[in-house]
Amino acid sequence: MAASFGRLVAIDVSAGSGADSQSGLNLLYPRVYGRLADEGCGREVAFVVIHPSSNFHGHYLIGPLERRRHALLALNTRYAGNDATLLMERCIQDLGAGVAFLKSQGYKRVVLIGNSGGGSLTAFYQSQAERLTIRDTPDGRPIDLTPDDLPPADGLAMCAAHPGRAQVLTDWLDPSVTDEHDMLATDPALDMFNPKNGPPFDRDWLKRYRAAQLARNERITDRALARLRALDATADPEAPHDAAFLVYRTSADPRFLDLTLDPSERKAGTTRGSARAANNGVMHTGRICSLRSWLSQWSVRLSRADGPKCLAKTSVPVLSVTYGADPVVFPSQVAEYTRAADGRCKAHLLKGATHHMHGQPQLIEQLADLLVDWAAGLRR
Repeated sequence: MAASFGRLVAIDVSAGSGADSQSGLNLLYPRVYGRLADEGCGREVAFVVIHPSSNFHGHYLIGPLERRRHALLALNTRYAGNDATLLMERCIQDLGAGVAFLKSQGYKRVVLIGNSGGGSLTAFYQSQAERLTIRDTPDGRPIDLTPDDLPPADGLAMCAAHPGRAQVLTDWLDPSVTDEHDMLATDPALDMFNPKNGPPFDRDWLKRYRAAQLARNERITDRALARLRALDATADPEAPHDAAFLVYRTSADPRFLDLTLDPSERKAGTTRGSARAANNGVMHTGRICSLRSWLSQWSVRLSRADGPKCLAKTSVPVLSVTYGADPVVFPSQVAEYTRAADGRCKAHLLKGATHHMHGQPQLIEQLADLLVDWAAGLRR
């Protein structure tokens, strides 16, 4: 029997904002698309679940929330399935279009569910919705955001939320890479998959490892900035003003192998199985980037979407949910959100929950109950 995922809705975004999409149709008709599940639901509260690049139209909370008579908009950004040119500044514009749509439908309150990578996106959004400060993208190009683009939400529910794409990629970058153009060129002394290094991993080795990961992120940022300066030096409007590049080996967080680090109920590995196989895979986190996109979403120095820092700038109630057996988002990362919203945050541990809760329907129902009960407290 087919599951019901609500009805498809097309939501217009500001004209001219689709220029970074690879879709020719979206250039002429800039829209984002969502699945709105609202049959039999009232107009007190509507939830939005979103991710910078994942397709959430089949999200596991759609049916459970609708059955509890709470509407859910599973919203995709324009970058769904393709984050090579993703700009976090455009992602919040897309989310704003979804919030505005729900307000226009008569919903009194809107709650943003920041699931996984959606955590930093929703926190970034709400911080700018409460006080818009952005006038350009990290590469210095003006961006046409206005307060009307970003209607504030009434609450944020962080569910297995990591602190941000730049922060997570840095934790996952393989620092053993010695040549960015050759995925096989590595330094065995910094290879976490070299049995001589662990697991378990020596704590002094880990310090060197983490420092080398950050240094690699910074080197890529420096290279992207230098390349952009060279490209922008030409006055020819038809000359290249961006370029694509590859980032090899991006699944090398020691916590994937060493369960004594950031302890939880998880099993070793990642959501894609073997961490080593994922690290060597053709497609993985941050593998294909444009120069400008790297600065906006992956550069730890320049990306503005640091979830906990953004959350600290907001004023709304927060729910922070740790998935107890999550292999890729760890307890210390979720705790960053809890601390950032100290005094207005309810923290909850969902014991045994894996990252996508695949095959865990009872835990999904528990999460839906938690969300509904918490949202009831937002009533004015």
